[in-house]
Order: sequence, then C-alpha cells, then structure tokens
Amino acid sequence: MIIIILVVLFFLPIFYFTNRSKKEKNLLNTVTKTHRGTRTERELVLKLLKAGFPDQTIFHDLYLQNKFGNYSQIDLVLATKVGIIVFEVKEYSGWIFGSGKQEKWTQVLAYGKKKYYFYNPILQNKKHVENLKAKLTDFQNIPFYSIVVFYGNCEFRDVRYIPNGTFLVKSHRVIEVVNKIINENEIANYKSKRDVVNVLSTAVENGNNHDISEKHVKNIKDMLGDERVFN
Repeated sequence: MIIIILVVLFFLPIFYFTNRSKKEKNLLNTVTKTHRGTRTERELVLKLLKAGFPDQTIFHDLYLQNKFGNYSQIDLVLATKVGIIVFEVKEYSGWIFGSGKQEKWTQVLAYGKKKYYFYNPILQNKKHVENLKAKLTDFQNIPFYSIVVFYGNCEFRDVRYIPNGTFLVKSHRVIEVVNKIINENEIANYKSKRDVVNVLSTAVENGNNHDISEKHVKNIKDMLGDERVFN
C-alpha cells in the first residue's frame, strides 16, 4: 500500500505538469505556433488568453511592409474596444537606464562592471505604431497605445520621459496595464473592423513566408552595420 502511495505521489506531479503543458500548447495554438516569435512573446500571448481576451483579437509576430518594400517586425498587437495596443517585448537582466528621447538605452550588469547598449524600445515601438497607421486610413482615427514589456530579472533604475499613451512595465503587471487602458478610455470609432483585422492578419501571415523574415533580418543587419539583430 505504501509503495502504491509513493508511486502515485511520484507520478501525479508529472501528470499534472504534462497535462498543463498540453493545455497551454492547445491554447497558444488558437493564436500562434510554438516556432513563431520568442518564448517571452508566446508567454505574453498566453497571459492575454488566460486573462480572457478573445483569440481573434490577438495578433502575434507580425511582418508589416512599408512603402519602400522593407518589412518591420511587430511582436504583438491586441485589438480592443478602445483602440489598438501594440506590444514590444524585451528580456533583460541587470539595471536598465534610459530616456524616452534617447536612441540607446543601457543595461548594467555585475554592479556596474559591465555595460551593454540596446536600441530604445519606446522609439522602436513608436515606429511600429507609425507603420501601422500608414497602412490603413481607418488607423488614423483609432487610438493607439504602446506597451513595452520587460521580462527577466531586470530593474528600472533611471528611466524617464515616458510619452503619453506609452507604458513601460514588467511582465507580471502587463494585464493590469492593459485593463487600465481599456477601463480608462472611451470606445474607439472603428469605421471598418474587417479592414483592420485583414491588415493585421495579413501581417501575421507574412511571418510564415521565409523569404520575408530573412529579408527583414538582412535589412536590420544592413541598418546596424554589424551582426547584431534587434527585432
């Protein structure tokens, strides 16, 4: 009897986590695939789904073509009754320093002994919003909100001048911020929800085209002049 109890106690957690993993994968597949985007982006998709946002309003790993024929990659878009929420997802550890106006932000590790620089995610997501607005006339009349989400063991030490309509947040508070946006703003006047969905869905579908994703990576490398890649 004791052996049976021990066997059950051993296998029960394995069964629980395996079953949970399967359920989460099935839930994720209602929006995206496990090979699309980054792990943290997919975690954010799951957060939104578990918070009750309909799968048809969530668009992950979008590739949007501009007037020059180049593509920009957008991590995540949520279509809501108050407007379009555009997410930029980052994963960093250490201390984060920066300003909404600076081109580069600083990551500090080992108590100041190591410093790394990365492109300002607020400006990065601002460009994504501008690209979306340029894609459809209806977007001009719809409010846009930018949320920059940081995963990882990082700490904002001196981040200032966050523009209106932009939110900088750690991952554990992202749903709180989304709900704040929805609850504190007026309902948006969508002229054609179908056109909006078509643009966003097409951008998602572009990500399934290997040539498009490769072209995007090449454009970023050419712009930076080195081998570092920033989505």
